[in-house]
Amino acid sequence: MVEPEASSTRFGDIRWLTEVDSTNRYALDEARAGAAAGLVVVADHQTAGRGRLGRVWVAPPGASLLVSVLLRPDLAPDQRHLVVIAAALAMAEAVHAETGVRAGLKWPNDLLVGDRKLAGILAEASGDAVVVGIGVNLHWEDVPSELAEIATACNLEGGRPTTREAVLAAFLAGYAIRLDDPTGTRADYERGLVTLGRRVRVEQSGGVVTGLARGVDGAGHLLLRCDDGTTATIAVGDVVHVRAEETP
Repeated sequence: MVEPEASSTRFGDIRWLTEVDSTNRYALDEARAGAAAGLVVVADHQTAGRGRLGRVWVAPPGASLLVSVLLRPDLAPDQRHLVVIAAALAMAEAVHAETGVRAGLKWPNDLLVGDRKLAGILAEASGDAVVVGIGVNLHWEDVPSELAEIATACNLEGGRPTTREAVLAAFLAGYAIRLDDPTGTRADYERGLVTLGRRVRVEQSGGVVTGLARGVDGAGHLLLRCDDGTTATIAVGDVVHVRAEETP
């Protein structure tokens, strides 16, 4: 486990809020007002949490670690995904260190246990600022019936009891290290990406494509060998891992 001191200089401004509409919205507003990189916003409860592709992120108060980090990376636009995959890896490592639960990565950056979602990430940009928001389910009494097939929490996976504060400290320490090692982060991300080698269905605004996930290119796009024999490069889309019983 990395030492918490590793994050002290990079993430020096931590604001823990009782309630906010969205930690990402708060951090983006602070970025536009000139806040420095390293701002960390945490909330006990979000009233309008957001997920990828316009979805709503819902969590009972205190049940999940809800955190957004403001960065101003010196990266080309097509390389900014590196700060997002670094966050996914750092959170997977923090969860494992603090609870014993080992999560895999689903492209582009969800954390899964089996095929159930443990954490999601939403990155948003404004000018030179990138805000990376993460919601990780730590202790849920139960998962609502409508989410039972797609969501889980650390305690429901046999994880050791922990606190949001402990996971946050481990995450920030690991994130600082990951951000300083883009080459290692990229390699570890691909090794931890459970999407690769899976048959997937990708839902996009223009339709649905299915095929075998074969790799990730230098810009973080998913490389797909489609069922019709063509190759597709997926920049944006909702990826569903196809179960064996769903395969025609």
